Amino acid sequence: MTTDAGEPTLTIDELAARTGVTVRTVRFYGSKGLLPPPVIGPRRVGHYGPGHVARLALIEELRQQGMTLAAIERYLRQLPAGLSPDDLAIHRAVVASWAPEAVETVSRRELERRAGRPLGEEDVERLAAMNVVDPADDGTFRVDAGLLRLGVQLLDVPLSQETILAARKVLIEHSRAAAHELSQLLRGEVAERATQDVRSLSAHMQPLVVQALLTTFQRSLREELGEWLTGSRTD
Repeated sequence: MTTDAGEPTLTIDELAARTGVTVRTVRFYGSKGLLPPPVIGPRRVGHYGPGHVARLALIEELRQQGMTLAAIERYLRQLPAGLSPDDLAIHRAVVASWAPEAVETVSRRELERRAGRPLGEEDVERLAAMNVVDPADDGTFRVDAGLLRLGVQLLDVPLSQETILAARKVLIEHSRAAAHELSQLLRGEVAERATQDVRSLSAHMQPLVVQALLTTFQRSLREELGEWLTGSRTD
């Protein structure tokens, strides 16, 4: 069975295996409304699509960051309606960035399981060039868990590796500039406070600032692409 876009769907067992959770967990999240209901196919079998995979991955990331079920419910309610799997993957990457360290060492088999697909040597080389994975001499890989899903999605984007790396450089440079300006503003605000207060404020501000940056960037990018496409049609 496939979605309207021609994408293959998963049974609940396949969804659980793909995302590394149990079937019971999938059903629990569904009962709480955290996961949309599956599409019911022949023989009353539920089928889950890419949106379920991305949303479940986001829920698990939030849980791993220590959020309670109630907090996860509030977070998901605040998300815009109709987010695509790619949008959800971006939110997951943002959530993963809250963690102080998201790098793990995994085997090739585990890397492919987390990627959700087989990875050829060229795929691994491109992921390494994007600093998503770092191959070791013993056959293992240091993986940035927060970037892996996005890195895998970029493997299918019809852009040259040079363009992807150039885009990454632009994002890093501008992100550091924004982080520097924001840190200067916060320093002025907390200069007279105790160290513990500063740490507490930083912990609360980080997800809010990152979410604000993400929302602003997505809106700006959408406007830029809209102007570009409009201009292309009038040329």
